[in-house]
This record gives sequence, structure tokens and C-alpha cells, in this order.
Amino acid sequence: MTEKTVPASRLALFAAAAIAIVAVGVAVSRNRSPAPAAPVATASATPQPDVDTMISSLEAKLKADPNNPEGWRMLGWSFFETGKFAEAAMAYQKAAQLAPKNAEYWSSLGEALVLAGSGEKIPADASAAFRKALAIDPKDPRARYFTGVEQDMAGRHGEAIDTWFALLKDSPADAPWQADVRKTIEQVAGKEKIDVKARLAALKPLAPAAPAGPAAALNGIPGPTREQMAAASQLPSGQQEAMVRGMVDGLAAKLQADPKQPDRWMMLIRSRMMLGQGREAAQALQQAIAANPGSRDDLIQAARTLGVPGA
Repeated sequence: MTEKTVPASRLALFAAAAIAIVAVGVAVSRNRSPAPAAPVATASATPQPDVDTMISSLEAKLKADPNNPEGWRMLGWSFFETGKFAEAAMAYQKAAQLAPKNAEYWSSLGEALVLAGSGEKIPADASAAFRKALAIDPKDPRARYFTGVEQDMAGRHGEAIDTWFALLKDSPADAPWQADVRKTIEQVAGKEKIDVKARLAALKPLAPAAPAGPAAALNGIPGPTREQMAAASQLPSGQQEAMVRGMVDGLAAKLQADPKQPDRWMMLIRSRMMLGQGREAAQALQQAIAANPGSRDDLIQAARTLGVPGA
């Protein structure tokens, strides 16, 4: 098998996207109805279902109730977090068809279509989904972020940077994507020799970072609130934390089988860091480099923005 070649500019952008996209997704759903922090999972006599069981449960519920857009959204989220982007797109498409005035469903669909594609450009159907999201809600952060990605990939780097700056200015200081969109701006501006120092300095100060750990990792994953997840899956909150760890481990297993995917390695590394698994994140970085030597420098650069030990 030959290495999957990823252009440096694209990898640097999507390495940041692996951080920022996920943060964008969570705020869309959670900021409108914050959920209380769930306790960390503890050992119990009740067996905890794996991710495949969780997905099968959601699929069974949707077979019985196929007109439930939230159920399709949750299934899309589950597929997305296990790296099954094409399947995620199909589920999000169902949600968007059932609730066509929901901007979040359209932007989630667009995001999944982007990651299911070749990565050389934003697919036309993804671009259309983002436009629909913005027509419904011009402030949708995920659609705005990807609008900048599309502009950058088209060579309109200044427009992309302007789009991301506008997103940052409209976002609260504690928005989970603030720091990572800034990093994306810095990466693109640095590669394209665009001076953004004064504009970055003029932005509002960042809020203190949230603590790491299982709950923080769940809060950094786009998808339903804990209440919505519990209603759909009938899982206690602690088991939901175990489910998140299972999703991360599932992505790791898929990368062992098909390691020529630098973007997905960055998703795994990011998730490991949010779970406080620095050693595992560092191991994943080395595995990513070994499988994708042509992307070494960009992988290391992205890992450093995450604070991966030894990067």
C-alpha cells in the first residue's frame, strides 16, 4: 500500500480543523442547553456497551421511529466519531431532510461530507449544505469555519482569514473553538506570508482553558447533550463517559488497520490529549509519522499546538 499523500497546506489546515471542527460542533448543540457535568465512570457490575452496540441500539430505535431527526443526528455523530464519515453523512442527510430548517443538521452534514471526500477540495454537496446552514442561521460557526476552509483551498487566503476573524469576533471568549481557529489563522497566514499580528492582538483575550479528563473530552465532541444521549440510549451518564473512551479506542483500532490517514491520526491525538492520555497521544503521533513519513513536519506542527509530550 502506498502512502496517502496529503498536500502540506491541506494537512496543516485540517490538522487545525481536527481540533477546531470538533469544538465548533459542540458549541452549536450544547451552548443552547448546557448539561451538567457527568460523574467520571466507575467500575460497576453492569456491563458497559461498546460503540458498535451503541450504534446498533440507535439504528434499532430509528427503524422503529424513522421520523426522529434527533435520532438521526445522534447516529450521524456516533458514525462521525468512529471515523465512518460517509455513514455519518447519510445519517445527517436524514436529519436535515426531516428538519430542513435546522442549521446545525446542515452544517453537520457538510462537515461529514468534507471528511468523507478526497480532501483535495470541498465537495460540491458539502458546500451546498454549508450554504443552506448559513441561509437559516448566518451565525452558524461550523458553516462559517468551513466557508473559510473552502476559500483557503481555492487560493483566496486573505478572504479565508477575514472569514475566520469575523467568526472569532462574533464568538464569546470562552467559545471552545477560539484558540484553535486562531491557530488556523496563524498557520495559513504564516504559509502565505500574510501579516496578522495586529489583528490577532486586537482580539478579545482568551478565557481560561477548561480542565481535561473524561468529562472534558465528551464536552469537546460534537453531538447531543448528555440528556439527549441518555434519552436515546438509556445509558447512565457514567456509561456515556465509557462510551466516549470506547469511541476513541475504536478510532485507534481503525487506524491500526488503515494508517495512511494523517487527518484521522490528528483526530485521535486530539482526543487522547483531551482524555489526559498524553503518553498514548505521543505514541499515536509516532505511529502516524511512521505510516505517513511525507507528512512528518505537518503532523509534528499540529501535535505541538495540542501540547503532545515530546512533539
